[in-house]
Amino acid sequence: MGKHVLVIEDEPNIIEAISFILSRDGWTVHTHSNGHDAVDTVLARRPDLVILDVMLPGRSGYEILTDLRGRDETANLPVLMLTARGQTKDREMAERLGASRFMTKPFSNAEVLEALRELVPA
Repeated sequence: MGKHVLVIEDEPNIIEAISFILSRDGWTVHTHSNGHDAVDTVLARRPDLVILDVMLPGRSGYEILTDLRGRDETANLPVLMLTARGQTKDREMAERLGASRFMTKPFSNAEVLEALRELVPA
């Protein structure tokens, strides 16, 4: 059975790039592009991993991560946070809230694949 990832990101170019490289690597990719109902989408899709942008319309990735970590069914779900702002305080905030990994944009295809393979071993 394949691995499922939910990409919660609002930039079409990033969605397209991540979807392409992950699909090519054998992942089933679903996408969502707003923060309003992102948690509901995670609960409905039940992915093996979430790639979560920090800045989203409606709610921030930090708020969504906090909600996910507060629920039994998603408390241990691997979450890779993405942000255009790679400042130390952003990384510390993500770690404090329970992000599994943190990556700044722009990122390389190899970086994304390596992170996902570590978070969800085959």
